[in-house]
Amino acid sequence: MAKVKYKFNPETLSYDKVERNLKSKIHRFLLFFSSSIVVGTLLAVVFLQFYETPKMRSIKRENRRLVSQYELLYQNLESIEEVLTDIQHRDDNLYRIIFEADPIPNSVRKAGFGGVNKYAHLESFENSELVINTARKLDVIAKEAYIQSKSYDEVLKLALDKEQMLSSIPAVMPISNKDLRRTASGWGFRIDPVYKIRKFHYGMDFTAPIGTEVYATGDGVVKEVKTSRGGYGRWVVIDHGFGYETLYGHLNEFNVKKGQKIKRGSVIAYVGNAGKSTGPHLHYEVHKKGKAVNPQYYYFKDLTPQEYEKMIAISSNMGQSYD
Repeated sequence: MAKVKYKFNPETLSYDKVERNLKSKIHRFLLFFSSSIVVGTLLAVVFLQFYETPKMRSIKRENRRLVSQYELLYQNLESIEEVLTDIQHRDDNLYRIIFEADPIPNSVRKAGFGGVNKYAHLESFENSELVINTARKLDVIAKEAYIQSKSYDEVLKLALDKEQMLSSIPAVMPISNKDLRRTASGWGFRIDPVYKIRKFHYGMDFTAPIGTEVYATGDGVVKEVKTSRGGYGRWVVIDHGFGYETLYGHLNEFNVKKGQKIKRGSVIAYVGNAGKSTGPHLHYEVHKKGKAVNPQYYYFKDLTPQEYEKMIAISSNMGQSYD
């Protein structure tokens, strides 16, 4: 039975019975209901703050396990990165040097990932910094590994072409010079025999009688057969491939034509005195990737170490070139 409530009436000095209408009852119910929700929420927050359910404890353990796995994965990635760096170093400084190939630029190996932030979806995690760093390192290593695999594909091709390359590199002297007596002016600054000024000599001169045979110093294709009044007079240029070209100047006559394939040791021309020359001799140059290089570095196939040292000494003592 519901309780009956009374309210004191000061006019009549008596207690009147309180009658509740529907609106009052609804208002009272809503007030009680909202108060219950607030109190219940506060109790739930306090309860969850100081007491963990079995499910929450399980989730926290799983989170700690995942963080540990990420930390271990990050450490393993650092070890893999060290191994990959060592492989890259050997690739650039050993394999590519052996096969006469340019190293891969560091800007290509270490190129980053530009554009949109691809890790934005990972930023809302509690340990987002660890997760993002691990994901980024994994992406970088994957990219570097791909570049390295492509590099090894190229090195493999170079290795398969090694026999052809060894036959093509200009590795012998361009004339018969067993006793080295025909070695004349070498690479470097020399006194020009005509203008009597100090000029750089981009090659080597070999003195020999007119008509002496001139040999191709490596396999290749004849690129140029030219004649002029000055300069080299009559000269031949051979393209050996792999970035190498050789030039033979001041010739008397030719024994090849443009586009002809030749082998190392083939007679391509004969020594002369054409062009700007002060005596019968052969002017010989080696070019690598469009740049003249010292020919004396390429006589490794027909000279002993003792002969090589003697040849360098002779060519270095000459103070004047022949052209």
